[in-house]
Amino acid sequence: MKHQGLRFFWNRLGLLLVASGLFSIACIDSNLHGADVKSLTLKLWENGAPGAVGTEAKDIPMAMVHLPAASTATAAIVVCPGGGYGGLAMGHEGTEIAKWANEAGMAAIICDYRHRGKGYGHPAPLSDAQRTIRLVRANASEWNIDPNRVGILGFSAGGHLVSTVLTKFDLGDANASDPIAKQSSRPDFGVMAYPVILFGHPRGHRGSEVNLLGPQATKEELVAFQSDLNVTKETPPTFIFHTQEDTGVPPENALAFYSAMVKNGVPGELHIYEKGAHGVGLGRNIAGTQDWSNALIRWLAARKVVLQSNP
Repeated sequence: MKHQGLRFFWNRLGLLLVASGLFSIACIDSNLHGADVKSLTLKLWENGAPGAVGTEAKDIPMAMVHLPAASTATAAIVVCPGGGYGGLAMGHEGTEIAKWANEAGMAAIICDYRHRGKGYGHPAPLSDAQRTIRLVRANASEWNIDPNRVGILGFSAGGHLVSTVLTKFDLGDANASDPIAKQSSRPDFGVMAYPVILFGHPRGHRGSEVNLLGPQATKEELVAFQSDLNVTKETPPTFIFHTQEDTGVPPENALAFYSAMVKNGVPGELHIYEKGAHGVGLGRNIAGTQDWSNALIRWLAARKVVLQSNP
């Protein structure tokens, strides 16, 4: 009981320090993720994010890091919740996904990226997601992560963000004084769940377009962010899932990106399940669709990203 009391004290102290801005990092044992998971919350930029218009919480993109106990270096997955670029579905597309990833033996890093609800459009979300990948690689040794097994997963508009990361990456700035900026932002693999892809298209998602690029964006500006048109042979291997019943973001979005992958010889898988409206998350109560996360683990195991496959 004494040790439990001390743990509670330090957990609360760490959270208060982060909330007050006195420290940029919190080290806690997360009740959500279990006693064997080390959790950290970090600013993506210590001295302010590029393009920040203030210093309030909404102006400070964060990385919520969840590290499973492991004897050898693990894979890591950056998680980008959806929300139409106007909010973040941090529950079923954030913390629940991190917990699932930890149970599968992967480190999970939720990217609390800037969006229109915080006063930001492009390029802030892309900059934040890329920075999170660089942050993971820069801390790979300390966090017991294999820097060559760092992927990114996103839902809905977070899936569009992932598609942009997959097609607009860079290899880092070798001359940067910031060690994080030296790291590549190219993921080793990508995962998209019911992603928005078709910008400037009737089967896309107008809300995401407006929130990211503004209501006055031209057709040319919108099409520049239609990510299937930006796929090349250098695009990382990608796993995609969607549902046929999704009317919010129709499955043609996933089909377009996967078709571009096939055209360019990019390895990957596409799963379109019959059941499930938009935003199902893990879909645990939807027959058939609930298998998508197991299918993903099987794919990652086949690519030797994770060491064991689910049954």
